[in-house]
Formats: sequence, structure tokens, C-alpha cells
Amino acid sequence: MESINVSPTERAPTLARRLGLFDATMIVMGGIIGSGIFMNPSVVVRYVTTPFLILFVWALGGLIALTAAFIWAELAALRPEVGGQYAYLRDAYHPLIAFLYGWGLLLVIQTGGMAAVAVTFARYFLELTNVPLSDSMVAVLALSSLTVINCLGVRAGSTVQSLLMVLKIIAIVALIVCGLFVIAPATVKSANPAGSSGIGAVAGGFGFSSLNYLTVIGAAMVPVLFAYGGWQTASFVSGEIREPRKNLPRALIIGVTGVVVLYVAVNFVCVYALGVSGLANTTTPASDVMRLALGESGARAIAAGIAISTLGFLSQGMLTAPRVYFAMAEDGLFFKSVGKLHPKTQVPILAIVLQGLLAIAITLWGKYEQILNYVVSVDFIFFGATALCIFIFRRRTNPSIFLPLPLGEGRGEGFSIFRPPLRPLPQPFSHGEKGES
Repeated sequence: MESINVSPTERAPTLARRLGLFDATMIVMGGIIGSGIFMNPSVVVRYVTTPFLILFVWALGGLIALTAAFIWAELAALRPEVGGQYAYLRDAYHPLIAFLYGWGLLLVIQTGGMAAVAVTFARYFLELTNVPLSDSMVAVLALSSLTVINCLGVRAGSTVQSLLMVLKIIAIVALIVCGLFVIAPATVKSANPAGSSGIGAVAGGFGFSSLNYLTVIGAAMVPVLFAYGGWQTASFVSGEIREPRKNLPRALIIGVTGVVVLYVAVNFVCVYALGVSGLANTTTPASDVMRLALGESGARAIAAGIAISTLGFLSQGMLTAPRVYFAMAEDGLFFKSVGKLHPKTQVPILAIVLQGLLAIAITLWGKYEQILNYVVSVDFIFFGATALCIFIFRRRTNPSIFLPLPLGEGRGEGFSIFRPPLRPLPQPFSHGEKGES
């Protein structure tokens, strides 16, 4: 019998590792920054009524997000596998838990979240352009376009995502700069006759509006934590990140830290420019700040920035989540065809198209508030379960695995396992290979 030689070009395609540290960092930040930071400052101030407490809850939310990022960084180092959070749940608990998460992600969490954000994008887009189309039609067109782009390959999807993320950062920095340096002190005073605005008030206003201040702070933390959520989706594409044990932990820490700095600065500017009462009496604080700084042109400019921000969030979701469905199919927990990669683009096209179609269906079916309630309630259950995975993996793992391994020892390549706070000497920025800087 003659042996059959299979050439490399005839082998089954695999995921291509084409994403570097910058791409991964933009994915982390893109998963967090949507439209929340432009609107939620006015929601928070309805619960906490002093400048100090407003900034305190945003800083506390940032600290929680950064702590969670450290946990995900260690998980990424221990399990640098495609699917990320799905793989953590599968290996820590049972494939059934991962199965439930994957289906929840597809039917509710990811597609529902994308549908809600697509509607937000459509509203801002129509406000800016006055195009004679309905909200739902614009949302469908946006989702369809991003589905097609991501089917062209991970490089194409990542390039679009990185570009939109850079534009988001520019919009937020412009808001901060205009709020601090363009609005004159007289304008600040007139915006809040009570005199609770300005740098001095922000630095000194510590007080409580009721004896139940812990309950009030807890209520204020809900929109804050919602605005900070999303970094965990970057782990979905770990199978397409170069040197994921090194680059994904770095991206998580750099990305979340950058978002915390931007978020706290935006809230400082909102309190400084509008004052507490002015912030409480608006639902569009970012637009109001830019209107004070640059007039109606400024308000339209930040509206464009919000539209770009929401589109970037959609792009990030379209890029990352289909890798979970791909991993499920490889494990036999999903339709086998979803686990197939296109031989040229090396991406799970069917998984991407499936997610896009379901997001479009939810956009056409549900109302924004209904969608949001479904997403938040389901997402946080799995979010907490995933955070607990780290303790399970630590109990199972030999403590020596948390020590830096020299080149060629134990795993066939040189790297250092990342460890979060309370574990000595974290190593996310150690050298991955000899001669690398």
C-alpha cells in the first residue's frame, strides 16, 4: 500500500498568531470603553453628592477593575488557550459549566450587549447625520459591516478595532483638555451657582448625605462597575496573540490602568466644569462640558466621539467572542461546523456570522432596557465564577509553577508566569526570550 504524503498546504488550518502587545492592549481597552463613561457620571452623582465621593467611587471602581485584571492576568498565564474565560471555567469546574457559559454568551451576554450598543450607536449616528433611516436599520447595517470585516481575517478585524480605539482615546483626551483648559473660571461658576465646582471643591468636599452612606456608595458603584467591565473579553483571542503568556498579562494591566486614568480624569472634569448640581441635572454630561468649551460645534464633536466609541465596542465584541464558540466546537460542545477555519483567512467565519446574525435578531426584537437587564444579570454570575477559578488552579498547581522558569526548563520555552498582588514578585514584564528587550 502506498503511503500518502500530506503537504503543509493541505493540513487543516489553525488560528494565526498575528496580534502583538499593542493589538492586545487596544482590545482590552476597547472591551471596556463604550458609551458608559460619557453618560454614567450623571448617574453616579444622583447617589453620592460631594465631589470627593464622586471621584472616590470611580477610583474605587478602578481599583476593583485593576484587581480583577491581575486575576485575569494570572489566569491568562496559566491557561493561554483559545476561548479564554470559557477555557478557565471548563478546566476549573466542569465542561457543563463552560457549556452553559458559551451558550449564555452567544444567546444573551455578547449578542445582547452588542445589540444594545448598536442601538446606542444608531441614535448618535442619526442625531449627527439626520439620515432618513430607523434606529434598527442603522444598527443592522453597523453589525453587518463589522461581521464582514472580521470575516476577512484577524488582522483586518484588529486593525479596525485598534483604529477605532485610538479615535476613542483622542475623543476622551479632547474632553479632558477642553474641560480643564478651555472653560474659563467664570463659566464654571455660572454653571453651578452653589459654588461646589472647581479644583478646590473637588479636593475638599468630603461628606455624606445620609447615615446609610455604605448603601448609597454601593448603589453608586453599580453604574461605575458596569462602565469598567469588559476587559475579560481580551482573553478570548489568546490563541491569536503572539507569546500570550507574556503579552496578554501585559495588555490587561496596561489597558485597565489606562482606562482607570481616563475615567477618573473625565469625572474630575465633569465635576470641575458643571459642578455637582449641574452634573446631577443632565443626562449628557460630556456634551454639556464640550458645549461650554466650544459651543454647539463642541457638543456635536463629542457626539461623534461617542458614536465612534460605541462602534469600536461593537468591533471588539465581533472580533473576540466568536473564538469562544470555536473553542466549544473543538471540544464537541457546539456544532462541529462552527469549529472550522477558513483556509485563507484562518478565522472561524461561521462562528462570526452566527454571532452577527443573532445580534441583528436581538436588535430587531428587543428594547434597549430589556436587553441591558438580561445582559447584566447573566454576565455577572459567570464573571464571579471565573474570578474564583484562580483559587482552584492555585490549589491544584505545584507552587513552583509560579516561579520564573529558565529557558528550556519545564515547558520548552522561556517565560515567567504572572502573579497578581499578594503573591511575591509578579513577572509580566520579564524577558520572554534571551536577547529580547
